[in-house]
Amino acid sequence: MKTGIVLEGGALRTIFSSGVCDALLEADLLPDYVIGVSAGIAYGVSYVSRQKGRNLEIVTRYANDKRYMGLRNLLVPSNRCYFGLRFTYETIPNELVPFDYDTFAAFPGEVEAVVSNLKSGQAEYLPVPRRDDKFLILQATCAMPVLFPIFWINGMPYLDGGSADGIPYRRAFEMGCDRVVVVLTRERSYRRGPEKFQQLINLRYSRYPNFCETMRTRAERYNACREELFQLEKEGKVLLIAPKSTEGFSRVERDLDKIRALWKDGYDQGLAHSEEIRTFWGK
Repeated sequence: MKTGIVLEGGALRTIFSSGVCDALLEADLLPDYVIGVSAGIAYGVSYVSRQKGRNLEIVTRYANDKRYMGLRNLLVPSNRCYFGLRFTYETIPNELVPFDYDTFAAFPGEVEAVVSNLKSGQAEYLPVPRRDDKFLILQATCAMPVLFPIFWINGMPYLDGGSADGIPYRRAFEMGCDRVVVVLTRERSYRRGPEKFQQLINLRYSRYPNFCETMRTRAERYNACREELFQLEKEGKVLLIAPKSTEGFSRVERDLDKIRALWKDGYDQGLAHSEEIRTFWGK
């Protein structure tokens, strides 16, 4: 039996997933396959490297640091991103809150990140390199439209994987997983609305009409995906964990009390579900 975990994105809301993963580490639970979107996998690599609490430390230390995120970063010609790319993906993991590359490299399973191909408008699933000290693929999967530059990998343009595949559970099944845990970053009652910045996206990415169409249909596809997930849960094919509430929690949240509370919700749910997951995964 092949086990898998799927980590939804959501920028800083993904601290919920980190709480879940920290609880699973405490219970010594790791699957054979890990896939995530955007911050889901950017945070998820710390789960694979078995660094419990690392993401919470990063976010609480740097959420209010202008080097980490802020509008001023968009004005830096070498950055052009709401987040400070070099600080976030190089300085932090290589100097300030070191990433354990050795443990990550030793993970015997597979780790994939979702990216959206601007030319095709389709999702692609790329293996996360075990020793990339610039985390290029993680930058690409996190690249929210308008707020990030386009990332070119092997001659192709990419942005945020959540644009094309917000919750990549189908990919987990395609990769042979029999038992899939899915960690959402929105409460069960959530429904995504139409893209608020569609006109800006149409203008900004006019060279990529397929991607613009992907963004236009994103909400409809995302909501249908969640409904399918809830049905698969009833059938016992997936195990879902979702936050109790994300109301008032921004994708770029700076309130440390809110951040710690959402992490705690994930941690508590992870602990509460740990034995169920152990049985579900046959561990």
